[in-house]
Amino acid sequence: MAETLLTIRDLTKFFPGIKALDNVHLTVRTGEVHALIGENGAGKSTLVKILTGVYFPTGGTITMEGRELNFKNAIDAQQAGIVAIHQEASMFLELSVTENIYMGHHLRHPKTKRLDWKGMRERTGELLKQLELSIDPDTLVKNLSVAQRHMVEIAKALSLNAKVVIMDEPTSALTTREVADLYRIVRQLRKEGKAIIFISHKFEEIFEICDYYTVLRDGQYIGEGKVADTSTDEIINMMIGRNIDHMFPKKDPNIGDEILAVENLSQLGAFQNVSFSLHKGEILGFFGLVGAGRTEVMRTIFGIDKRNGGSMTVGGKPYAPKGPHDAMTHGIGFVPEDRQRQGVILSMSIGKNITMPQLGSLCHFGITNAKRELEVTKTYGEMMEIRAAGWHVDADTLSGGNQQKVVLAKWIGTNPRI
Repeated sequence: MAETLLTIRDLTKFFPGIKALDNVHLTVRTGEVHALIGENGAGKSTLVKILTGVYFPTGGTITMEGRELNFKNAIDAQQAGIVAIHQEASMFLELSVTENIYMGHHLRHPKTKRLDWKGMRERTGELLKQLELSIDPDTLVKNLSVAQRHMVEIAKALSLNAKVVIMDEPTSALTTREVADLYRIVRQLRKEGKAIIFISHKFEEIFEICDYYTVLRDGQYIGEGKVADTSTDEIINMMIGRNIDHMFPKKDPNIGDEILAVENLSQLGAFQNVSFSLHKGEILGFFGLVGAGRTEVMRTIFGIDKRNGGSMTVGGKPYAPKGPHDAMTHGIGFVPEDRQRQGVILSMSIGKNITMPQLGSLCHFGITNAKRELEVTKTYGEMMEIRAAGWHVDADTLSGGNQQKVVLAKWIGTNPRI
């Protein structure tokens, strides 16, 4: 049996007015891919931030190779051998692959003590070759695909001699072929004895690549086990605390009149001749690989991007939005794919974010009705079960899942038709 590498016991994290983690346990072994599973707001992001030195735990212990760890910052975590690869690669786009890999831990020439660029390029080439990647070390990161950027971050983790690699939803923006390539690298890391903590909401990924799993719910440890000994239904039951039959009860569809009709909608270089209709009470799914044009179609419908062909109707009347405000007046809301850059303003409070689309009805002579603003915030914040210390705290203090709930609350609060 593989040796235990990382052990977390009774880990607790308090924020003002909220307990984000409550006596969480986690055991990860060498040469293991360990799935960390939970709904949005379960505590996964908080746990990762503690493991990477961003947050300090309120209580509990983190032990690695038998030694208790107390990180003061992210550098401490890296030096201990824990590195995270986030869903959105945090890289310097105008710098080369080599510069990104060695940012913060440059190699120096043993004699001159100057930066050893030749040595760093050579070592970068070796790391990329080790991962079987055909990437030039001198290539600017801005010229790489999303998948290639993730691979470079894995190479950076290797350059830091990482023992534990945390992958936070690494496949969210990858094509099927790119996912297969990522799996190959994960298996290679596992073979080399690395421990991988793999965070994903996709069960097919968990059963494809992971060996063990741990489930969190509402900041608490629920259970763990071997992936091979469980099922999707069992994991979902642990995640949500009830039987899966109650999660997706059979309902008779109540489809009403057509509310949106799109005919031959086109945007040069993005999509061509897209046609579909949407009815009241209907959920219409859009599928396609990354780059297929799904996002661009929705941005055009919401008036962010301009179309150069086709027509639309809303409620049977011609619809040609001049901008997002025009879309909103027609009862359309838009939850973007990038919540941090497009969905919320991180430096503003939860309340300000939720009520932003309704400022027109909440203001009188340019002055916001604070009482009404709080009422709206509480109504939709509680509806979405946002976990926070208060409605006044900034959105950047929330977990990723709760930030997403803020975005949903913001648009549900406008009572949209679409």
